[in-house]
Amino acid sequence: MSDRVRSPSLLECCATAVGSVRGMLRPRRPDQRFLRSLTDAGLPTAQRTVTVTSLAQVPRPVPTAAIVEGRFSPFRIANSLTSFVIQHPEATFIVDPGFCIDADRRAVAQLPRPLRMAVRPPSNNIPTINALENQSHLPTLQFALPTHAHWDHVCGLLDLPGLPVHLHSVEHSWISQGAVAPVGGVRDSLKGRPLVTYDLDGPPILTFTRSRDLFDDGSIVLVDLAGHTPGSIGILAHTPRGWILLAGDAAWHSLQIDGIRQKASYPGNFVDNDRNLTFRTLHRLHLARHFATVIPTHDHDATLRLAPYAEAVAPHPEAVAP
Repeated sequence: MSDRVRSPSLLECCATAVGSVRGMLRPRRPDQRFLRSLTDAGLPTAQRTVTVTSLAQVPRPVPTAAIVEGRFSPFRIANSLTSFVIQHPEATFIVDPGFCIDADRRAVAQLPRPLRMAVRPPSNNIPTINALENQSHLPTLQFALPTHAHWDHVCGLLDLPGLPVHLHSVEHSWISQGAVAPVGGVRDSLKGRPLVTYDLDGPPILTFTRSRDLFDDGSIVLVDLAGHTPGSIGILAHTPRGWILLAGDAAWHSLQIDGIRQKASYPGNFVDNDRNLTFRTLHRLHLARHFATVIPTHDHDATLRLAPYAEAVAPHPEAVAP
């Protein structure tokens, strides 16, 4: 498999520039009819609890308007490439091992040129392997579970050779078919390691149409968050302090979920595989946040709720006990 990737056309770049200006002046409005059509299928019946820990990462201040369409206050928000470790009685695994040593050369260089400046992290970003080494109290990892297959959610695997990966079958098909990869910096990360694919063949959970009970005990349930990529998933975890939903990049920041605001066209047009479906998924997260604390992977302040030795997971102000 090759990591060559198609670059955006001039027309796509122009449409993105126009969309960015339009979004600042007139952001896309929530679809109230779609919101009213959503039903709540309820939470799983969990038999056990798990621990979710965010690994240390360096935040990068970015303009809010570059993340949340049409939002200018606060002027900047903290963005980071955070990974999580989940400890279940049967296994310990890492979610979104997102940053490798020498990421500029090994992953970012494979991205289309218009994206590199927007997504390049700080030079002092902490590689996943180093963040793991700094948390030596954590048990040995059994596998990795990316929420989706973008470089900043899998390239840390390059420093974890042989670690098995569990990947949604839809996502695996999307990134592996064809001579030209749909996204860069991904295929190398998955080469030469055991790969377990799965389907979301379980019932609706909360506002999400499909699910998969990872350990058949209701403690960790994968839910469908398609849009950002075709096989994007969220990880719903039952912790001692309540339900946590790791939302990957279905949203980049909690402000998007609270206000149902899509990503700004730049770089949103280049990273969301299906902008309309991504926007609908935001509506589902907006309602689900009443029952679970939703943590977008790149929302640095939200991920701090799961930092090691934190006193407790602080639920979203509107979240309720299960």
